[in-house]
Amino acid sequence: MTRTIVGWRLPQRERERLLEHFRPLFPDVVADHVTLRYGTGEDTPLPFARSGEIVGEVDDGSGVQALIVRIGGTTGRGDGSHYHLTWSLAAGREAKESNDVLAAMAWRRVHPPETIALEPARWTV
Repeated sequence: MTRTIVGWRLPQRERERLLEHFRPLFPDVVADHVTLRYGTGEDTPLPFARSGEIVGEVDDGSGVQALIVRIGGTTGRGDGSHYHLTWSLAAGREAKESNDVLAAMAWRRVHPPETIALEPARWTV
């Protein structure tokens, strides 16, 4: 069985708009999705929400930058992590490291929150 990720894609127009507002700190700009669940089956339902808010930002100073997203009134993803967009990475770093950075460091609030459109999606790992 193919394992998939369920979450949201960041529409291209939103990505372009946000890249103007939140400067990538590292050369590899990811800025494309918010994960809801990793390792799901193809029959896992897509999420209902179609929008969120950027409420925070974090970077570890050595290669991982992420934006924290509030969806449905919470940043909590349900697995102990936060909804987020991996924003930019240094060479040799991976998007999944955003979870470790968020677990280890406090993030800075973005005020006012920035509303974004999101597209429910499923993709293969």
